[in-house]
Amino acid sequence: MEIMEALRTRRSIRKFEDRPVSEELVRQVLDAAMMAPSAGNAQPWQFVLVNDRTLLEGVAAIHPYVKMVLQAPLGILVCGDLSKEKYPGYWVQDCAAAMENLLLAAHGLGLGAVWTGIHPMEDRVAAYTKLFDLPENVIPLGFA
Repeated sequence: MEIMEALRTRRSIRKFEDRPVSEELVRQVLDAAMMAPSAGNAQPWQFVLVNDRTLLEGVAAIHPYVKMVLQAPLGILVCGDLSKEKYPGYWVQDCAAAMENLLLAAHGLGLGAVWTGIHPMEDRVAAYTKLFDLPENVIPLGFA
């Protein structure tokens, strides 16, 4: 898919088909996310691939706008790792760029995805941190 077409046609998808996503497609989506620009090329992102049904149900239970994940075969938690920052505070912009690359890659590969926000909502950050047992330096930004 040509880039301008991808930008014009990408949509937030909230209904998913009950079929698996190949490891190759997941790898391509994550590779695209990691090609995002970042301040000082620090690449302070961490990605948590979530394909465990219990965790997906947990995500649906803690976030008011993620109920559609119950239909999805997997989700990706995008987090900022503060220990990797060169320029403190820019992790949000860096991870947002990674999330957008992830969404565009998913669209270009024929997959559906939607960005659901976590940071800066403190209750959501705390709930995801607890559910995924994230270390103190890893902050969840969004779930796709």
